[in-house]
Amino acid sequence: MADRPATPPPVWEKYLDAHDRGVIDRGRFARRMGFGERPAVIVIDCQNYMVGTRDQDDDRYPSRCGPSGWAALDKTRILLDAARAARVPVFYTRFVLAPDGSDMGVYRLKRDLLESEYWCLDGTIGSEIVADIAPQLGDYVFVKKKPSAFHGTPLLGMLIHFCIDTLVVVGGATSNCIRATVFDAAAHNYRAIVPADCVFDRIGISHDISLFDMDRQFADVVTTEEVLRKFEMKVLTE
Repeated sequence: MADRPATPPPVWEKYLDAHDRGVIDRGRFARRMGFGERPAVIVIDCQNYMVGTRDQDDDRYPSRCGPSGWAALDKTRILLDAARAARVPVFYTRFVLAPDGSDMGVYRLKRDLLESEYWCLDGTIGSEIVADIAPQLGDYVFVKKKPSAFHGTPLLGMLIHFCIDTLVVVGGATSNCIRATVFDAAAHNYRAIVPADCVFDRIGISHDISLFDMDRQFADVVTTEEVLRKFEMKVLTE
């Protein structure tokens, strides 16, 4: 693939055959867009209902992603500390639904309303951001009702206000809200950076293929270490 730095094979490589690689090379997909001048971090739905507890035998959270979620959160905590040190704005989203499901819209045709305090219902423990990466003073938090962080939220206006040109998108789930946010970021002409070890999903193949789709068209899928180097350089140059 053109313009790709020397790194270990990406997680999606095992799914591709010679024909697929030919399509990518001929079409010159998956080029690197790189970072712009003013990044922000978007933390998508890192809520209790998404990961549950670190105890793998704790079955109270019906939508938990489990160990993959916690592994990503541990990396995300490091990334967020570096972002704040570099004075990079941090935005959190929370996906929260009315207890009666009245604001689910068409989603309710595909997904049952789970009447549990360990799901994403308003006012429950499930809807709260995981304490390990809780927002800090100066961060921004808002609720969304749809997969994309842009849909029906103040995010776009805030990004314009801060003259942001690059979005580092972390959280979950990779195949749902991360992917929707990245595609909308591209629609608004933002560079999207996805640290693969800071995003998570409930199903492994959904995670892997979603990373491939984003990297092929609308984002740079990178490692946390690459983002940390960028933030460190930002500190040194300011």
